[in-house]
Amino acid sequence: MKPVELKRDLGAWSAMSIVVGTVIGSGIFLVPRAMILRVGTPSMVFFIWIFGGLLSLAGALSYAELAAAIPEAGGEYAYLREAYGPLWGFLYSWTQMWVAKSGSIATLATGFFYYLTTFFPSLDRVIYSIPLPIGPHGGPLEIRSGQLFAMALILALAWLNYYGVKLGGNVQVAVTITKVALIAFVIFAGLVFGTAHVPETQTAAPLTIAGFFAALVAALWAYDGWNNVSMVSSEVRDPQRNLPLALIGGTCAVIVIYLLTNAAYFHVLSATEVGSSTRVAAEMMRRVMGSPGAAAVSIAAMISIFAALNGSILTGARVPYAAARQGYFFTPIARVHPKYRTPGVSIWALSIWAALLVLSGRFEQLFTYVIFSSWILYAMTAAAVLVLRRKQPNLPRPYRTLGYPWVPIIFVLVAFTLIVSTLIDSPRESLMGIGLILLGVPFYFYWKKRRSNDSEFHTY
Repeated sequence: MKPVELKRDLGAWSAMSIVVGTVIGSGIFLVPRAMILRVGTPSMVFFIWIFGGLLSLAGALSYAELAAAIPEAGGEYAYLREAYGPLWGFLYSWTQMWVAKSGSIATLATGFFYYLTTFFPSLDRVIYSIPLPIGPHGGPLEIRSGQLFAMALILALAWLNYYGVKLGGNVQVAVTITKVALIAFVIFAGLVFGTAHVPETQTAAPLTIAGFFAALVAALWAYDGWNNVSMVSSEVRDPQRNLPLALIGGTCAVIVIYLLTNAAYFHVLSATEVGSSTRVAAEMMRRVMGSPGAAAVSIAAMISIFAALNGSILTGARVPYAAARQGYFFTPIARVHPKYRTPGVSIWALSIWAALLVLSGRFEQLFTYVIFSSWILYAMTAAAVLVLRRKQPNLPRPYRTLGYPWVPIIFVLVAFTLIVSTLIDSPRESLMGIGLILLGVPFYFYWKKRRSNDSEFHTY
């Protein structure tokens, strides 16, 4: 009997909305504070936004070639498998499941509850504390009622995406359009109606290399997700055209939106005020429109995060599914629902684990934990463009990377520098990320052995 396959139900707009909707989540509302505290001046913050945006665009240009040439479920899983062998494809899927994608979903849900505390401050109250050194920075693990809400939100979106990729894609288009319109309103309000802040007289602390890369990590968290559409490649119509269009066009749109949003922030607020506010956008709108403005931007942030969460669950579940279809993950993960044509077991497994990760830390610890492990594999994927040009020169490439070979080379070099700097600046989170990646190696050999011993096993 022929196995049930995923269905190509996502068009160009759905693919583009996955890029824009997944990238623009909590980061643009929360990370400017972390960035200004690290680099000191608005001009350096803008430089890092531009630098991080161009770096993400270099990654998107590289991924576009791979996505058009290998339009398979799982995205990077397929690219790494073809370039370096099944071990690296497996380690990518392992990392996405247990660290990167699940951690990203947990971080977004945490950001959602942060903004919900604008209306319900009691959500930030600690309801239970576990007196063990398993919380952020090795302290006790504190559980807040808002974290329980964030966990419920993740599971609700898992339920939504279980019922079909077309439904999830339509929701993604709708909420992405809504949130871009709301962010445009925030930008317009700040730049047109906002009163410019009084110039500061104090001198910023000198910029350090560690500060630069720590701020870059924060910016890259805000840009993270530009690659997600590649994970649903097998469900995108006309992938040779629509995948490069979504990757490149979506990333460029995000860069413009982020620069304009920061221009609004720093027009109304001084660097000191941005650095002292945990909700920069809300504080800016409070200056412009009073309490209703702060409430409005909190709603905009929650809609934005909702779209990013939906896109992350929609795309992320396809990675462990792809590995399981090849025999390199738990067998039930490979199941496709016969009616809804979704990898239902994979959706629930990823979402339940992500919900548990919500308890593991606060926002900044979570995004460092995610970015470090993600960028190790992003760098390897961009390098796969170079590897596959040599290894499979005759592979059909409907799109070829603009600026080859320098674009992927520059991306890999900067990514490597970022990885080393993050390891030095945040050793605990970085070593946890490395440890979880390496933990996958014995599981790979277990599944490889089981796969070779199973005479009935076949790939799809």
